[in-house]
Amino acid sequence: QVQLVESGGGLVQPGGSLRLSCAASGSAANIYHMGWYRQAPGKQRELVAGIQPITSGAGTKYADSVKGRFTISRDNAKNAVYLQMNSLKPEDTAVYYCNKVSSIAYVFPWGQGTQVTVSS
Repeated sequence: QVQLVESGGGLVQPGGSLRLSCAASGSAANIYHMGWYRQAPGKQRELVAGIQPITSGAGTKYADSVKGRFTISRDNAKNAVYLQMNSLKPEDTAVYYCNKVSSIAYVFPWGQGTQVTVSS
């Protein structure tokens, strides 16, 4: 079973940047469409960025709310997925998770996530 560990979150001022990392145990995640999700207090978890497997061209897609500010990437050699977040806004405050882009029945077990707080 794949385990996911997210890191890189923190407190940042509006307009700042953070780079999140997601480390997967083993290489199994490399063959899947992976994504970054976020969940703000009182809200449902939402998918903000997705990336196809490298063997499928590593195409990316973003939620409208983060388009042009966030960049998702992956490194199969490190079994990792990244999220570069620029021009952060207070509304980006949430716990960020990585997982498959899939129906809920087929995702990997959720990691602990990493907290991102955007505040002055």
